[in-house]
Amino acid sequence: MTFYIARESSKLWRRICTETFIEIHLLAEKWKLLLAGLICQYIHGLAARGVHYLHRPGPTLQDLGFMFLPELGRDKAYISETVFSFVFFSFVLWTFHPFIFQSKKIYTVLIWRRVLAFLVGSQALRIVTFYSTQLPGPNYHCREGSPLATLPRPKNVAEVLLINFPKGVIYGCGDLIFSSHMIFTLVFVLTYQKYGTKRIIKQLAWSIAVVQSFLIVASRKHYSVDVVVAWYTVNLVVFFIDKKLPELPDRTNGPSSQLLPLSTKDKESRTKEEHLKLLNGNSDSTDRRPRTQLNGKILEDLNTFHSDKEMNGT
Repeated sequence: MTFYIARESSKLWRRICTETFIEIHLLAEKWKLLLAGLICQYIHGLAARGVHYLHRPGPTLQDLGFMFLPELGRDKAYISETVFSFVFFSFVLWTFHPFIFQSKKIYTVLIWRRVLAFLVGSQALRIVTFYSTQLPGPNYHCREGSPLATLPRPKNVAEVLLINFPKGVIYGCGDLIFSSHMIFTLVFVLTYQKYGTKRIIKQLAWSIAVVQSFLIVASRKHYSVDVVVAWYTVNLVVFFIDKKLPELPDRTNGPSSQLLPLSTKDKESRTKEEHLKLLNGNSDSTDRRPRTQLNGKILEDLNTFHSDKEMNGT
């Protein structure tokens, strides 16, 4: 039993080391795009903070969702945030699953490159929308009489640039159309829908997204229009941006999967195949494999990296 645990631990450690080496190489190539995406996240937070200075509380607008969904109240407003936190951290953990599990389909760096592109596209439209017209916030801290409904003029630039994190994010007002929570939720669900492997989890993810929509309205964090606009806008943004981005290589098939530690059976199988090729006279050092395309989109080309790795004997 002890020998089995030690052997499996050794395999897991080799897998983590190999995966880390691969991801570091990808990060060295794609870091500029990833950094740009993270900077845009800060700009989005800065824009949301800025619109709070323009927010003017007023009577809550008439809303169909408010009529049909009972108000959860201040003491139960945390339910919506709890569901969102579950979706957020579950997705983050899933993107790092290649470091642990043998069956893997994605590269962590490449998947976050796509996710950040989807988020930036959606958030850019959101910034334009909520700055165009400021609606009176329906949330409890945004209503008339609340000291947080209107921010005093900033004393210095640093007060604006630091966006009073995290309190300034939690108690923001004015950034309504459309819901940022739904942007993240839908981007995560759509990404897993395409690259995830468990059908039951996909169905559960869509169900949670629907429940999250109702909870946001029931918590009075957004108007119904904020959620409705998010549903069709995010789906359209993801659809069009996804067509422009190069497709991710499928790690379940192809040469990329061979970078991972092979079992004894796999090694013997590969040795037999190579021996048969030599006997048949089919050994050719030239790579004659066609470059794979999927839906008309060129796959991320990692063959150069694989060749260099094999030449170095690593």
